[in-house]
Amino acid sequence: MPLQDLPSRRDDLAARKLGTFSYLPTLSREQIRRQVEYILAQGWTCSIEHVEPARASNTYWYMWKLPMFGEQDASPVMAELDRCQQAHPGDHIRLVGYDRRRQTQGLAFVVHRADPA
Repeated sequence: MPLQDLPSRRDDLAARKLGTFSYLPTLSREQIRRQVEYILAQGWTCSIEHVEPARASNTYWYMWKLPMFGEQDASPVMAELDRCQQAHPGDHIRLVGYDRRRQTQGLAFVVHRADPA
């Protein structure tokens, strides 16, 4: 089966891809929750970031509050994702799972993709 070329252009905000999951259909709330549960099961720390669509290709995204050190339940993480989206409805929002042992991101994906307007 040949690989499909999916459009992702820097000059077209609607066509930009923001990581591996952005090539898939939008994740449902339950699918996002399962990813949060996976992050927590690995012992990783959840952190929420947001950025304006025009700046999404930059490496720096704004941090929403502090990382959720020691959190073991998905519900507070999901609530913070909702609060971030309410506070920044025009921004892309991503969830990052930090692996403290390897000192790197174990998982990062966009949970809310704002309309490019």
